Amino acid sequence: MSARILTPVLIGGSVILLIGFAVRASFGVFQIPIAQEFHWPRAEFSLAIAIQNLAWGIGQPIFGAIAEKFGDRKAIVLGALMYALGLVLSSFATQPWQHDLLEVFVGFGIAGTGFGVILAVVGRASSDKNRSLSLGIATAAGSAGQVIGAPLAEVLLAYMPWQSVFMIFAVLVLAALAALPMLRAPARNAGQAAAEPMTAVVARAFRDPSYTLIFLGFFSCGYQLGFITAHFPAMVTEMCSAIPAGSLLAALGITTQSALGAASIALIGLANILGTITAGWAGTRWRKKYLLAGVYTARTVAAAAFILLPITPASVLVFSFVMGALWLATVPLTSGLVAELYGIRYMGTLYGFVFLSHQIGAFLGVWLGGKFYDMYGSYSAVWWVGVAVGAFSAVVHLPVREDRPGAYQLA
Repeated sequence: MSARILTPVLIGGSVILLIGFAVRASFGVFQIPIAQEFHWPRAEFSLAIAIQNLAWGIGQPIFGAIAEKFGDRKAIVLGALMYALGLVLSSFATQPWQHDLLEVFVGFGIAGTGFGVILAVVGRASSDKNRSLSLGIATAAGSAGQVIGAPLAEVLLAYMPWQSVFMIFAVLVLAALAALPMLRAPARNAGQAAAEPMTAVVARAFRDPSYTLIFLGFFSCGYQLGFITAHFPAMVTEMCSAIPAGSLLAALGITTQSALGAASIALIGLANILGTITAGWAGTRWRKKYLLAGVYTARTVAAAAFILLPITPASVLVFSFVMGALWLATVPLTSGLVAELYGIRYMGTLYGFVFLSHQIGAFLGVWLGGKFYDMYGSYSAVWWVGVAVGAFSAVVHLPVREDRPGAYQLA
């Protein structure tokens, strides 16, 4: 394996993640336009996005297994086709149940073009020394997509209906396949596959208490990210104080709370580029379980402080930057920990099952966000649930037996 960091595999995988996550990160911007057009309560489209997140989680180990059995690139092509199909058909949906059903296609599409498949390819193509940093760079590419996606959706919605924006996004997802020829990772070790079939490795991992703790700990990451991606733009629009006419934000063209909500998602993504690369670098030097506990602790403190203080344009920007620096910092650390403990031969499948916990959390974060909003007229209750589960994840990673005797060798 090459000792270089910037390999064609890393570049190609990063391009696919950037485009796929640009589209995925934009769905929160559609909350208010779709609800207003059909006169739906907030919970309706929230449920569709929640189902998308759950389908993404269910699809992750499935696409990981498809990639390991039939090839990475075939899995990615299938994912992109499902992603685009879901977006195109959603543009014609006029009933809540139609959006719910079609978001299953979108969720499976994100699974096929997202972290589970791409990080497994990048992990195999990286040297042992650079693996954690390479995973951090690829994860940061998803964050770069987040910088682009929400503001792009906001701009496009100013000129065309949301249905047309969905169509444009479907074309962008298919365009990402132009990077597919770059994804030529080293072949999997056939000898290891014969000695350790997938079912045996997966079963052994599920019997390992450390794997269970990693699975449980990833839940809060999904809850927080799912809620913020889907609801934070609307939350800022409705709860933030007005933007002063002579402020720097106004000078930058951000004059409404709605524009600030979209910009906050972009700022989260921008800060996360630095955060994920830093987390990947740190994972090569210190124990990943302690880094994960630190990330979740910092998230918990930031979220509690934000909801306790008055919500102003300044507090929105500060929170977005801090949360962004911690946003996907968990991904290179969690995926790297899975690879370190169980090897990279079936990393896509094993990380896929862990990611299912993340997406169960995302489902609840998105759905409860809409449900509690309709019940109480505010997001405060669901926000405090996020604070509590963040504290839980900070604690649950500490007993993980990292670097223990008998851990699987990277191969």
